[in-house]
Amino acid sequence: MTAPPSSGARRSAIAAALADVGILYGREMRAALRERSIVVNSLLIPTILYPFLMWALVSGLTLVQGQTEGFVSRVAVVARGAPAEALVRELRRDERFQVVSAPDGDLIGAVRRGEVDAVLELAPGAGDAAQVEGSLEAHVTFNGSRERSRAARQRLEELLGAQRREILGRWAAQLGVGEARWQRFALHTRNLATGEEMGAFLLGLMLPLFFVIMVAVGCFSPAVDSTAGERERHTWETTMSLATSRIHVVAAKYLVVTTFGFIAGVANLTAMSLSLGVILKPLLGPEDAGLTMHIPPGALPILAGAALLLAAFVAAGMLLFASFARTFKEGQAMITPFYMLILLPAVFLAVPGVELSLPLALLPVVNVALLVREAIAGTLHWQPAGVAVLSSMAAIALCVRLAALALRFEDVVMGSYGGSLAQLVKQRFLHRFRGAT
Repeated sequence: MTAPPSSGARRSAIAAALADVGILYGREMRAALRERSIVVNSLLIPTILYPFLMWALVSGLTLVQGQTEGFVSRVAVVARGAPAEALVRELRRDERFQVVSAPDGDLIGAVRRGEVDAVLELAPGAGDAAQVEGSLEAHVTFNGSRERSRAARQRLEELLGAQRREILGRWAAQLGVGEARWQRFALHTRNLATGEEMGAFLLGLMLPLFFVIMVAVGCFSPAVDSTAGERERHTWETTMSLATSRIHVVAAKYLVVTTFGFIAGVANLTAMSLSLGVILKPLLGPEDAGLTMHIPPGALPILAGAALLLAAFVAAGMLLFASFARTFKEGQAMITPFYMLILLPAVFLAVPGVELSLPLALLPVVNVALLVREAIAGTLHWQPAGVAVLSSMAAIALCVRLAALALRFEDVVMGSYGGSLAQLVKQRFLHRFRGAT
């Protein structure tokens, strides 16, 4: 009977294992950094692509807005009565409008064809309104499928509203009724949020979605390249025959994929927080002049931990699926469903009002995205945050354990197994379980 190893022997074995993993990790990192596709997809795209796409989107919106404000709305008018004629004269004086007529007299057809942007029909008031001198009814016909027509309708509503307020004010003055009395009540709003708080709110609303996407993008290429890519280059067998445990080799690959995902998440958060304020400035109004967008310093450790948790989970899942592929193309195909599954909850979280509650803290990816949002906004509660961290660690442990079980089979390790993860579970795990029962 052999004696159990002493504590000193166990420490030496752990130190030797860590040394092997460290050496393999350095080798895998150098190999990954020599791959142009990995550097571009995992490092450059998270840092440059999304800020550039946001800038292009805002620039396009600003251009469309400028074009919408610059054109003249072509309005055909059908007016009956002296009050209507007075309103038509006011319409002609407004530089935003051009009063036109349909070429063939068919006003509705002209609006449908885009020859006229809107039709304004003015007639004396009907019913009780007919008893009021100078009353009018206005009907606006527009084409909602055309941008010019929608803009014309909005401008007409603004003009008619202003004319209505002016007429009411004039009648009230004739009757000796002050403005405060005929308006009945006045509405005043006050925003208690500071410019920093509003900026943190906007960052917390927009950054989590980009964060999840970029961590997944950062893990994607390294996960495929370190497994299916090596098999396609015929270097997988050499790597697995190194004078160390295969578990150490897989652990080093897992740490490399996690590192790239972590760097991608941090780089994206940094780039977006630095550029978002400048990008959105053309869309902000005078009331947002004091808006400042930056991540609070106290949230930085939380965001770094969230990036590490999400990268560790995504890396474990992607590496697990990619380990069944024999070519790079197969690896991409096997990882894509997992990639889409990660992005799906993040898309629905890109709305205000969703908070990190205890039930949501149990859902992988969702909990980390909400953790990032509330850390940026300064509304993080530690109880659901702790549950989110623990549930994320449990999900990571489950993925790593599943990967360890799959790597027990020689054909999976060497890439000769022809099935997928679902087939492996069905054929070798569930089959044995049913046989045992």
